[in-house]
Amino acid sequence: MTDVANNPAGNAPAPDAQTDTLDPFEIRVLAVLAEKEALTPDNYPMSLNALTNGCNQLSSRDPVMQISEDTVADVLARLTERRLVNAVTAAGARVTKYEHRMRIKWSLEQEKLAVLTILMLRGHQTAGEIRTRTGRLHEFKSVADVENALQFLIDKYPPVVAKLALAPGTKEPRYGQLLGGEIQLAREEAGYGTASLAPGGASRGDRVAQLELEVQQLRADYAALAEQFEQFKRQFE
Repeated sequence: MTDVANNPAGNAPAPDAQTDTLDPFEIRVLAVLAEKEALTPDNYPMSLNALTNGCNQLSSRDPVMQISEDTVADVLARLTERRLVNAVTAAGARVTKYEHRMRIKWSLEQEKLAVLTILMLRGHQTAGEIRTRTGRLHEFKSVADVENALQFLIDKYPPVVAKLALAPGTKEPRYGQLLGGEIQLAREEAGYGTASLAPGGASRGDRVAQLELEVQQLRADYAALAEQFEQFKRQFE
């Protein structure tokens, strides 16, 4: 199966001094593990099949992805090497299950982990949007509580979240996670959303699919710019 992100989004300071920046598939796998830990604790840790289904879920995902089970297995192997994931094999169990270690790796309490997870799953958001969407992961009493959690994640060294510049016509700033690096964050902010896969992160067919999506995005960007230029010219006619 080809691994495709419908709206995917880089290399910069690593989120951890001993860990490289994460590619979009690694971010998705970690986020799904953290999400399902809170939402479906009876089914956590997760099997490879359940985790793949969670990665490919259509709701509450931006971008929506279609990732093969083989790719998820490769991602899990890399994350296990980085000590961001544990493989759990219970006595008598037929399948290996997996759990994330983000809470331990970056010293995160549940409210901070909930905020980071939502940013990993759904892209750039305002504090108000984060509060609404984290409800089942952690119940924030106010937007100010969300902002406090965000500031904690921004103040970490290295930071794992960034506050974005206020976009034209908006009143509230948005926030984005930095696990994929600052370059990827900037690409997402500018609207160039194709996932930048790390070497070994996907097969040749996967990378071709990603490049096709990038071409489609560039064509759409060109068409939008051409239309804006035409509107600009008409002002002087």
